[in-house]
Formats: sequence, C-alpha cells, structure tokens
Amino acid sequence: MYYAGFLQDAQKEYAEARVTEAIVTGAEIPSPDDLGVELAPFLNGMAESIGEGRRAILDLLRRGVVAESERILSLMEDVYHVLVSMDFPDAVTANLRRSTDVARSIMERTRGDLSVALIQRNLQEALERHAEGLRGEVTREPGPAERS
Repeated sequence: MYYAGFLQDAQKEYAEARVTEAIVTGAEIPSPDDLGVELAPFLNGMAESIGEGRRAILDLLRRGVVAESERILSLMEDVYHVLVSMDFPDAVTANLRRSTDVARSIMERTRGDLSVALIQRNLQEALERHAEGLRGEVTREPGPAERS
C-alpha cells in the first residue's frame, strides 16, 4: 500500500502547499526533512509550486504591485534552478523531468507577463509626466520674452 502512490501524491501536494507559502510570503523554503516527505514527492511539489507562484504574480499585477511580483519571480527562478540540477532517472524522481519542463514554460510566460506589465507601467508614468507638463504650460503665465 505504501508504494502504490497514494502517499507520494499526498506528500507532493503538501510539499507544493508549503513551498508555495514560502515563495509567496518570502519565508525560507522548507526542506523535505522539515516537512517529513520523501525527496521525489518534494521535488515534484516544488515544480508545481511554480504554477502557484505564477497565479500569485498575476493577482499582484492586477493590483499594480510590480515589486512584489519581481520578488516572487526571483524565488521561482531559484526553485527552477534547483529542479534542473536534478539529473536522475525518471523512475527515481517520479517523472520530475516532465514537471520541470512544464515549470520552464510557466516561468517563460510569467517572465513575459511581468515584462509587459513593467513596460505598461513605465509608459503610463511617462504619459502622466507628459500630461502634467502640458497642464503646467497651459496654466503658466507667459514670460516677458514670450509677450513681445
């Protein structure tokens, strides 16, 4: 019963929840020993936490919180780099390679979404500065050189 996969799935879900919590809150990412889970379910839970990190970033971007989004993306990248360093057969890691490939595509889309949000924010700020400058010119009295 132990090796049928039920316990490993539960461990993976638990690891995903705890790693996601650490990524989103900025806490230290727990180890498999901290959580009392096996290594393969822990690593797969880490891989799935990247998708949850993306959801957190998208929620933050909708509220305009870019700096926090960048912090979470940085932690997601750290997790991803740990995952790609695992070079063991799929039979040992419970198909971690597939989960890591999915995590990579999520990272790429998230990085793109964050880049677009940063560009939009910078453009909006530039337009607001320009509009302020135009309003200042309209309300300003002409100087002596301009009156002649």
